[in-house]
Amino acid sequence: MVLCIVPGADLQPFLSPPLALLLGVIVANTIGNPFDRLSSAAVKLLLKVSIVGLGFGIHAEKAMQAGSKGIVLTIFSIAMTLTLGYFLGKKLKMDKKTSYLISGGTSICGGSAIAAISPLVKADDSQISIALGTVFILNAVALFVFPPLGHLLELSQQEFGTWAAVAIHDTSSVVGAAAAYGHDAEATATTLKLARALWIIPLSFFTLWLFKTKGAKVSIPWFILLFVVAIGINTIFPQFTTIYKGVNIAAHQVLILTLFLIGAGLSRTKLKNVGIRPLILGICLWVVISVVSLSAILFI
Repeated sequence: MVLCIVPGADLQPFLSPPLALLLGVIVANTIGNPFDRLSSAAVKLLLKVSIVGLGFGIHAEKAMQAGSKGIVLTIFSIAMTLTLGYFLGKKLKMDKKTSYLISGGTSICGGSAIAAISPLVKADDSQISIALGTVFILNAVALFVFPPLGHLLELSQQEFGTWAAVAIHDTSSVVGAAAAYGHDAEATATTLKLARALWIIPLSFFTLWLFKTKGAKVSIPWFILLFVVAIGINTIFPQFTTIYKGVNIAAHQVLILTLFLIGAGLSRTKLKNVGIRPLILGICLWVVISVVSLSAILFI
């Protein structure tokens, strides 16, 4: 059904992740996206489906290597981003909730983190929209900028995958950028990013304590467990490699469609509504976390 209503969906087998996003942006700002709300709902589902499908292309040994090497960097970067976001938000005289949403989205996994903690801080629609817009703009830029930078710096597949997982906010852009760089980079980035996404849970409890919100419920990203199950099936039953390859290819095409729909949601109106101060905050946090994480990967 989604393929029938989305312009350009029939082109998805021929599109790279950055090109799919760019095509979506062009559609949004020329003919417009008449199915904006439906697209937004579809993105959430399709991203989860694609992530689980990608799990069938990852072996447990590689997943454990990626997770173990990135855990210290993950913890440090989350703490650093939240702390820096607090002080920069005050310096920019932003309201506490919007600043916190942008910091949370930057530190962990973009829109998913913002969606998880926004009800815990009782953020209104405007605050949520500004935070999501800021993160999505930077995600779009990252999808185009990171792969060329990785090649320029001659990063290995594992180095780039780790950098993308830490420095790019949203899971879709992390996987898209890593997929454009190479298969091993994609496996590393996807595994580390989803391990990072689990930090939504402790962040949610911290948010409850910080904002003293009563009666709110913590959201748990259950699809990550299905991703782990997919890795387990691929590892335990290697005789079905042909099937796993088919699932993995299909998952990549779903990811391409997801990125197209994300681009189709970035209209001029949404971009204007973000505002300069939230964008400055997002850019500052993004630059700092990108430089610090890259330095740690290369020199520590």
